[in-house]
Amino acid sequence: MSAPKIALRGLYKIFGPDDAAMMAHVRNGMGKAELLERHKHVLGLEDISVDMQPGEITVVMGLSGSGKSTLIRHLNRLIEPTAGEILLDGEDVTALGPDALRRLRQKRMSMVFQKFALLPHRTVLQNAATALEVQGVDRPTRETEAQKWLKRVGLDGYEGRYPAQLSGGMQQRVGIARALTSNADIMLMDEAFSALDPLIRTDMQNLLLELQLELKKTIVFITHDLDEALKLADHLVILKDGAVVQQGEPQGILLAPADPYIEDFVRDINRARVLRVRSVMGPVQDRACAGDVDPDDTLEALIARSGGETNLCYRVVRNGETLGQIDMRDLVRALVPRGVAGRH
Repeated sequence: MSAPKIALRGLYKIFGPDDAAMMAHVRNGMGKAELLERHKHVLGLEDISVDMQPGEITVVMGLSGSGKSTLIRHLNRLIEPTAGEILLDGEDVTALGPDALRRLRQKRMSMVFQKFALLPHRTVLQNAATALEVQGVDRPTRETEAQKWLKRVGLDGYEGRYPAQLSGGMQQRVGIARALTSNADIMLMDEAFSALDPLIRTDMQNLLLELQLELKKTIVFITHDLDEALKLADHLVILKDGAVVQQGEPQGILLAPADPYIEDFVRDINRARVLRVRSVMGPVQDRACAGDVDPDDTLEALIARSGGETNLCYRVVRNGETLGQIDMRDLVRALVPRGVAGRH
């Protein structure tokens, strides 16, 4: 694996007037509730260590108050950490002076917000070109670049309209175009699709994945929705009370939740729609198979193909190479969340 694009090392955030002094209590095991009750300080992040790989989507999820939005605002230092390191290509962001930090925010990281954050008195084109305007790029160049990305996100012909004339989904497309126009290699997306209706939200998720196939940005995506997290994430980080409860490849977390908190999160998920063949397949056996399947096919697609027959197996093949074999009985077992059988 390549070196991480962003590496968080022992990151802590304590909110309150004497945060540095509170670190001793936290390091000695004082939890969030006790710190608040005894010292009137809030433990926002506790010992966060996460690697975010270049060209991947890292999704950080958790319930309200888990620390996910606090975490993403540390990456560009909109919030200052109490302790720990934020390494970008090996350079500690916490050590940057004002000028270097300004350049980081303008040129290396773009941000897409939940509430769109468009300027109402500016046209769609002017909004999309904002990042390059801040960088000092001349008007013809920045508007040409903005026009290109507006077209890519499906807003060709809307350049002269104002945000109030657009639907919520269209406004968020402007936000994505603005982030892409900045040409930053890192995109920070804080609950970017949470304010949208379900169908529009699905469209935006698909658009992001389509763009990511080509652009290979390093994306940090915040959400409270597990379905969204499982759809988008290359690497999934689940927070609770400011600490990482589990992180890893989403399929692995779904199949092997680390504790009851994660089990509760994943219990009601449609596993057939989310799990992939590659996560359930086993080694090749000396048995006749009913056909070949792709490792990234969903279990739902394979169930439909098999007609519900549980006595079949399929070879798992990619680019002519046999990677393994999937037995429909193993597939059925994978559909039952761990621990459910023991509760009935």
